[in-house]
Amino acid sequence: MTEPTEQGVRDVEYKGAPLDAARGPGLGCFWIQIALLVVLVVLTPLSAAWDWPVAISLGLLVALLVLLLFAGQTIIFLLRLVAADRRAEARRRPLRSATKTVGELEDEAPSDGVRE
Repeated sequence: MTEPTEQGVRDVEYKGAPLDAARGPGLGCFWIQIALLVVLVVLTPLSAAWDWPVAISLGLLVALLVLLLFAGQTIIFLLRLVAADRRAEARRRPLRSATKTVGELEDEAPSDGVRE
């Protein structure tokens, strides 16, 4: 779980430590994965339509599924990185919000260590 800091802003944790923007995959790695994924998505069904050997079509399908797994994990990591970056800037209030946000309510709640 994430712990509140002195300003009420919580760090996003990754593997037990605060998430660091300098670690992990970056956007370059992500775009390479997406470009290769697009190529495999197009080429895999075409390999079956063009009567390529079954081993090649099967290899393309396996490569597509593995790359889909890695691209999905990279997307999740990058989304967590964006969340950590936004939390580091402190909470931003929605412009037209008449009510308090969940984060503001959490900050105002007494922190007696008891969770409901």
